[in-house]
Amino acid sequence: MQKIPVGILGATGMVGQNYISLLNDHPWFEVKFVAASPRSAGKPYAEAIRGRWQLARSYAPDVGKLVVADANDVEAAKAAAKRGDCAFVFSALEMGKDEIKHLEEAYAAAGIPVVSNASANRWTDDVPMLIPEINAAHADIIVEQRRKRGWDKGFIAVKPNCSIQSYMIPIYALMQAGYEVKRMFVTTMQAVSGAGYPGVPSLDMIDNIVPYIGGEEEKSELEPLKILGSIDGGIIKNAAGPLVTAHCNRVPVVDGHTACVSLEFGVKKPSVDEVKSIFAAFKSLPQELDLPFAPVQPIILREEADRPQPRKDRDADKGMAVSVGRIRPCKLFDLRFVGLSHNTVRGAAGGGILNAELLKAKGYIQ
Repeated sequence: MQKIPVGILGATGMVGQNYISLLNDHPWFEVKFVAASPRSAGKPYAEAIRGRWQLARSYAPDVGKLVVADANDVEAAKAAAKRGDCAFVFSALEMGKDEIKHLEEAYAAAGIPVVSNASANRWTDDVPMLIPEINAAHADIIVEQRRKRGWDKGFIAVKPNCSIQSYMIPIYALMQAGYEVKRMFVTTMQAVSGAGYPGVPSLDMIDNIVPYIGGEEEKSELEPLKILGSIDGGIIKNAAGPLVTAHCNRVPVVDGHTACVSLEFGVKKPSVDEVKSIFAAFKSLPQELDLPFAPVQPIILREEADRPQPRKDRDADKGMAVSVGRIRPCKLFDLRFVGLSHNTVRGAAGGGILNAELLKAKGYIQ
């Protein structure tokens, strides 16, 4: 199979580095175009990230030889597309939201699909915000997105905030099993890698917890409603519920976002054993399609009293599975559990790659 050539916007940053590392041996995609800030443009990638590579796994030698383009120069990407080196781009841009929104739209208008990690277009009403196990059908709004904007091959699709990945698939599994989730109380303990690099200063994090992450609680409370929404009249309309309240905290963990979740159900309430059975049996479209980055089992049930733990469970199934444990009754609501996901894999670059695989399987990336 001939691999699809892809580009990385923001290739020298932490999310961009993760994309490049995770795509090293991908069976469908191959990195052939890298772009970053003007200060990195014109340098071989290996030189541009010298002293800045933060990952244990290195980049492929061929990627190190690629000359970094200016991410603001859409014409450079168009030229790469014309010579067969850029069928679509992963956006890991690090700049102001308005700048990112404008630039992603410029790439899409130029005929280059954008699969984005950035939050700039998450609330654009004709842009799908995808967790493939939950709302793969939202990808079909791309037809209307292209029609309204006069785009031919280009489009924009985004992934949601990294922290909600640790509990949204389990909650959706319960909804699919026929249980209405009315209210959710969520407390997140989020790894420092979620702040990028250099991120939170070490003196702020060592021997400490920071009970504030700018904008995180708002994202946690609102993004699930778009993900659980539906396509109506050419836009994605939010679901009416559940009502979510969130406390988001930065903790001294390198990778792995943990969430303590309490749920209130409607009239029909599952038992703890029923919840465990639902989680253990849950599979969805990415598993049916056998997408390369899809976890074999999206929800991994941990029966130990002290699991999941970031250090022990974040890498489960390529770092793409959600580990769930401590499922028990809740004295305030009905049920509580602890969820964990790898924030820089499932919550960032790995989630973007899975989105691209879904979009290829549905025919939007060719």
